[in-house]
Order: sequence, then C-alpha cells, then structure tokens
Amino acid sequence: MAIDYTKRSGGRSGGTVLLTKSNPSVSLHKQASGLLRVNLNWNARPAPRGAGGLLRQWLAPADIDLDLGCLYEFTDGSKGVVQALGNSFSASPNGVRDKVVWLDGDDRSGTNSAGENLFVDLAHTARIRRIVVFSYIYEGVPNWAAADGVVTLHPASGPSIEVRLDEVDDNARMCAIAMIEQSGTGNLTVRREVRYLDGAQQRLDQEYGWGLRWTAGRK
Repeated sequence: MAIDYTKRSGGRSGGTVLLTKSNPSVSLHKQASGLLRVNLNWNARPAPRGAGGLLRQWLAPADIDLDLGCLYEFTDGSKGVVQALGNSFSASPNGVRDKVVWLDGDDRSGTNSAGENLFVDLAHTARIRRIVVFSYIYEGVPNWAAADGVVTLHPASGPSIEVRLDEVDDNARMCAIAMIEQSGTGNLTVRREVRYLDGAQQRLDQEYGWGLRWTAGRK
C-alpha cells in the first residue's frame, strides 16, 4: 500500500509522513527540482533506564558509530556506493559533471545535532533508477535498540518522511532503511525497508542484486 501525500491527510505527525509496515511507501510527486535530504540521527551513548549519577555512567554502553550511506544505480547502468568508508562521498552518472548523490560528512560521535545527511539532486530524477539507503554500525557493539536511530527524508516541498529503525536485530551490523526508485511515471517512490542483515555492504549488495566488486576500505 502506498501513500499519496498530495491527497492524503492522515498518517502525518507535525507535517511528517511516517512509513510503517501497513503504509510502507510514498510517492514524491512533482519533485522536478531541488534537493532531497536524507538525515540520520541516533543516540551514540544511551544511558540505561532508571540509572543515575555514577551508576548511569558506569552502566552506559560503549559508543555506537552509525554510518549513513547508499547503493545507487543510474539509468545509464552505472552503479556503486556512497559512504564515508573508502571516502566514496559522491556519485554521478556517466557524462554528468554535477553531483547527483552525495554525503555531507561523517559524524563519528552521534552527538552532532544535524546527524549525517545524504543528498539527492532531484533535477536528475530521470537519471535515477534506484537507491537503497542504509545504515551500518561502523564501531561499537551492535545495539540498534539503544541507538534508537531515525531516518527522515526532507523533499524540496511537501511533508518530511520518517522511517524509524524500531524493529531491531542486535546480531546484525547492517540495516537497509529505504528504497528510492523510479515509479514508472517519471516520479520517485520511497519505500520503507528496515531489513537487518548479518554482514556488511557486500551482504547488502547480494540481497538487492547490485553485483558490485568489493574490496576492504577504511576511513
């Protein structure tokens, strides 16, 4: 089931469309220009419930560093990954000089109120086939529940779109969050995924059939 937020008034909270299992997708109508900003925020060092003072500090888990990134595929067949790991911060189709997908940086602490941001230039909507937005626990013990991550997509116009990482699997370091893809009408559709994978980027590639060649990277 898809939400058309140009017609539907329900499912919003404070100008936000929340994607859930029952309403997993939304169409980005009339988004022919401007930027789509995909924001990741999380709690890097949460405290246990009911703890205070020194006990609160002693019981707090180790810092968690979540990375935001995406696998992309353009209509010319070019594809790859945008992420801080390996310094792959931007991507464009062949023959396009402007950035089409890019990261604004890498928040190693989770304390930056702006979080991490991935941008998509909607002027190039026709060149985008699909983008899988993901988050990866780069450092720290896998603890998605404590991290309490949320991804919010801010289109150039219209309400924001929120995906909560609220179905946790603490054996997994990777989470596929959302798929952004052509809807067949020249528009993009955002679909909630929230799929936890026991593995890294190569496992994500296998699940979604990207077919990339992977090498070890660092940041």
